[in-house]
Amino acid sequence: MPSFARAAANAAMIGCALALASCSTVTRQEASSAVVFAQARDAFEVSGRMSLRHGSEALAASFRWHHEANRDVLDLASPTGQTVARLRGAPGVATLETSDGHVETAADWTGLAVRSGGWALPVDGLAFWIQGLPRSGAPFTVEPGTGTNPGVLRQDGWTIVYLAFAPDAEGAPRPARLSLSYPDVDLRLAIDAWQ
Repeated sequence: MPSFARAAANAAMIGCALALASCSTVTRQEASSAVVFAQARDAFEVSGRMSLRHGSEALAASFRWHHEANRDVLDLASPTGQTVARLRGAPGVATLETSDGHVETAADWTGLAVRSGGWALPVDGLAFWIQGLPRSGAPFTVEPGTGTNPGVLRQDGWTIVYLAFAPDAEGAPRPARLSLSYPDVDLRLAIDAWQ
């Protein structure tokens, strides 16, 4: 697979994990008293821009992610607007298709990440973190940011820094810019729209 396609596949795998981790509510008892977490959504659409660095590979892309309880579709596009990868997922199947026609399929996202990107990564929390929430049922630490929003969240070996929040379509504060880091991985997201 060419280097750009491989970088797109790696970015797509991280992005699809955003889409496919289950969404549930974080209780107030898990939160720091200075941080108020927004309610998790079962279905949403989010679009924006991302940059990914893994080792010496790097990719910048725009994304559109449509999430429902049992179905996700994530499209990644080049800076010129060409779709470079599409990920689809449902219970028991995860599929990655790149613009050059390369298709990878696996029973789950971990298997697909290893097969298409060549590296395993703990990504169960990404669907929560993009919403400004810790993954339910797992230990975490949080540092307050501006107002009652989280500033820094640490969970599952990741450090998530919330750089800016903006109201979603319903007026709830949602992350507008965030940086996620894990050993040898740096993922930056700029959210243009929450629906």
